[in-house]
Amino acid sequence: MKLHELMIRHGHSMFRWRSYIPLLFIGPLLLAFRESAHIESLVGDSAEDVWVLFCFILSLSGLALRAFTVGFVPAGTSGRNAKEQRAEVLNTTGMYSIVRNPLYLANFIIILGVLLSIKVWWLVALASLVFFVYMERIILTEESFLLGKFGKTYADWCEKTPVILPNFKLWKPSTMAFSMKTVLRREYPGLLGIGTAFFVTEMIQDLVYEGEAFREWIAEDYIWPITYAIIIATCLSLRHLKKNTDLLKVEGR
Repeated sequence: MKLHELMIRHGHSMFRWRSYIPLLFIGPLLLAFRESAHIESLVGDSAEDVWVLFCFILSLSGLALRAFTVGFVPAGTSGRNAKEQRAEVLNTTGMYSIVRNPLYLANFIIILGVLLSIKVWWLVALASLVFFVYMERIILTEESFLLGKFGKTYADWCEKTPVILPNFKLWKPSTMAFSMKTVLRREYPGLLGIGTAFFVTEMIQDLVYEGEAFREWIAEDYIWPITYAIIIATCLSLRHLKKNTDLLKVEGR
């Protein structure tokens, strides 16, 4: 089997199991948390709080990029499907006019924010390497599928559109109006994921690795439990609206 074909085959498996990839980092994370606690003791709580806030905003900017992308696309594209490739139409406008994989770029920004908040350089380097090796294979799989479905139209678009780093000079406005309902219906899991990641990492670092008492942590770092509670309530509300009402449904989206 040719290397290119083997990478595509691996990509099919990775596409189906992509939600479980983070589990591979449990071991490295535990090591990084210990080092992170030492770094925090050197820089102080105030500097650490400012840094984590910056990282949280960075992750939210990745989610905003996902929202900006998803809000302009039709149904049957740019989804969270994990079982099979799916594309009813080829997106070539909006974010897709300047980069072929805006959602993967957004995902990397989200993950980068979480990793940077831990403050351990080798964890960021390791996770970034794994992410790009993993995404390379998934992108090859998707490109093979899209080339087979859209042929020359897809090939011509690939020829001029960069894979992951946007070229803003290529911008073409979307042919569809932005739909906030679509964003709220489809992207709340990302918000929940970001909230969970920051809440859990902060709690583990402070309670387990720094030995802080739970009551003391709640009193000093109350912003994280409050923020997480708001995020959970928001996401549960959006999930209820999605599953039990038509309020977030938009025809053709």
